[in-house]
Amino acid sequence: MTTRIGQTVQSLERALKILEVLGNYQKGLGVTELAHEVDLHKSTVHRLLGTLAQRGFVEQDSETERYKLGLKIIELSNKMLTNMEVRQEARPFLEELMQFANEVVHLCVLRQGEIVYIDKVECPSTIRMYSQVGRRGPVHSTGVGKAILAFLPQEEVVKILQEKGMPRKTPNTITDIDEMLKHLAEIKLQGFSIDEVENELGIRCVAAPVWDHSGQVIASISVAGPESRVTRERVPELAAKIRETGLKISHRLGYCP
Repeated sequence: MTTRIGQTVQSLERALKILEVLGNYQKGLGVTELAHEVDLHKSTVHRLLGTLAQRGFVEQDSETERYKLGLKIIELSNKMLTNMEVRQEARPFLEELMQFANEVVHLCVLRQGEIVYIDKVECPSTIRMYSQVGRRGPVHSTGVGKAILAFLPQEEVVKILQEKGMPRKTPNTITDIDEMLKHLAEIKLQGFSIDEVENELGIRCVAAPVWDHSGQVIASISVAGPESRVTRERVPELAAKIRETGLKISHRLGYCP
């Protein structure tokens, strides 16, 4: 068992070394040149390149047969930078929203068909919720998830719901795709979503989307709290403020409707 772990780490180190070296050569390198640069046997480098290319981390020029960094590197970098930018720009608005609502506020993004909480502003008077920064959650039963799904292409929504499933979290959870699609159409029209005690018993959530400079929905924000405080009567007022806050953050990211 120890040997297998050691071999896995060694392969990873070699693959990372290849990526680091390729990053220094804009026009790429051939297998022989790369093998010399990383001080590995040509067959080893060729095998590692095959795996990296399959995952999109490197690509081979069909004419020169040289390898260079792939688009997957840019994709991951952009996701990291986007998360950092969104958090940085959103933070003061999230704090302002928390003061207005006197409830916990969340900032979330969609990753691999799930919601990821990337920031959270606690309110001293609120109960502790299950959410925490870095934690993942379902899209179909959360306000933050539905606020993003509503503005995605329908085929992408269906794919996510089919792959991730729609398990019943509470008696109010929507578990049918067709019903969810109708629900998302309503959310898109009104510009905000409600988790009507669909994910946690006793917890209601109101959420709205955040757009980037290209007009793509990249995140969502929400106010969440116990039904006794986040009442149905408060929803219109909260929804208006949350939508306004989402737009303010979006404008900071270069969004122009």
